[in-house]
Amino acid sequence: MAWVVDTCVLIDVLEDDPEFGLTSATLLDRLLDQGLEVCPVTYAELAPAFEGDRVLQDEFLAGVGVSLPAEWSWTDTLEAHSAWARFIRLKRRGRVPRRPLADILIGAFAAGREGLVTRNPEDFHSVFPGLALAVPD
Repeated sequence: MAWVVDTCVLIDVLEDDPEFGLTSATLLDRLLDQGLEVCPVTYAELAPAFEGDRVLQDEFLAGVGVSLPAEWSWTDTLEAHSAWARFIRLKRRGRVPRRPLADILIGAFAAGREGLVTRNPEDFHSVFPGLALAVPD
């Protein structure tokens, strides 16, 4: 199974972010032999970075070794359903900050794979406690 790469890590590499660019690229390179892919939600989130040019976006993803989006499955939907319900319960108790639904969908997608490459582990720990996370150093 492949690692799912979070949007923030890809933006770090794309923009050669002075704080996170190198560490994010190094981690992707280290995990490359295990496979890298993006959630369809991440693919959509990246559109503004490429001004909607899918050819440029696909070339960038291929260049960093990320496979084009894997298909969303019914299992992914069921995982997202459970995760969103869990998140809302925690939110109502004041135990988690507000999170966009996109993070829940990305986490649910990653739950059925090797894990998630992200530099925001705190966004996923409480809702996906069993999810393997790879974080740039």
